Amino acid sequence: MSALQQKWDAIYRQQSDLPPEAATVVSRYSHLLPEQGKALDLACGLGGNAFLLAQHGLQVDAWDISKEAIDNIKANTPSQHHINAQTVDIHQVKFPEHHYDVITVSRFLDRAIIPDLINALKPKGLIFYQTFTLEKAYKAGPTNPDFLLKKAELLELFSALTAVIYHEESCLGDTKIGIRNEALLVAQR
Repeated sequence: MSALQQKWDAIYRQQSDLPPEAATVVSRYSHLLPEQGKALDLACGLGGNAFLLAQHGLQVDAWDISKEAIDNIKANTPSQHHINAQTVDIHQVKFPEHHYDVITVSRFLDRAIIPDLINALKPKGLIFYQTFTLEKAYKAGPTNPDFLLKKAELLELFSALTAVIYHEESCLGDTKIGIRNEALLVAQR
């Protein structure tokens, strides 16, 4: 077991009593989801996105490095939902080509896999992406710049797709209100 898996297992062990919540980008824009198809919830954590996708009728692959998180999803998946939860190290997996109608990623950033995510989308497929930004209105989230987006970087990373929704409030206006410290993107292949 890798140190990274141990780290996330410990985090999800502490959070396992909390109900999983979908990322804002997925819950707020769920009306854009297709009525059927295949979805990938990458770095799924406790499965908030996966559960929402399955409720919308999608067949969901939920991948995370944490066995603890995946076991929790398996234990809490209603029988009528189609969620295939797997412990996956994204650096060891080959993403299927043109396979998913929807991909969700929240609070995770690995720039090296962005081309793989784009390639894994079917034509007209959607990606829902939300993660932390370098510019922070308050202290929260990671501090390592490798895991933080520069201003409008999410648009650049997914420039091969058509942006449908983009949201990044940064430090504008009243920083006690709104979605701060994160950028949100919905884009279509």
